[in-house]
Amino acid sequence: MSHVNKENFDTIVDRLRRQAEAEYLRITTHAHQEMVEEDVSLADVIMVLRRATVLENYPEHKRGACCLVLGQTGTGRFLHVVCTTSLDVAILITVYEPKPPKWVTPSERGRKE
Repeated sequence: MSHVNKENFDTIVDRLRRQAEAEYLRITTHAHQEMVEEDVSLADVIMVLRRATVLENYPEHKRGACCLVLGQTGTGRFLHVVCTTSLDVAILITVYEPKPPKWVTPSERGRKE
């Protein structure tokens, strides 16, 4: 996990919540495919972003600053969303349900394969 202070995480979460509320979102083809495969709706993603907790931050990513967030849908399902963090619109890179073996719990990574 990136060693970024909590204040930066709070700033990211605030931005994502505002973007979700205003539906300033773009969905990559990959994220859309993942959403279809995992039966995740746009409403689910918006709810997750409104309730997001930053798990990992990648401010120096080669394709631009992004982060991994965890949140729950209205039905309590945990989802991960990887999205941009520094643009006026949140670009959703991938969306998935955290499951073993990659994830022990929704917020704890499992063994690397």
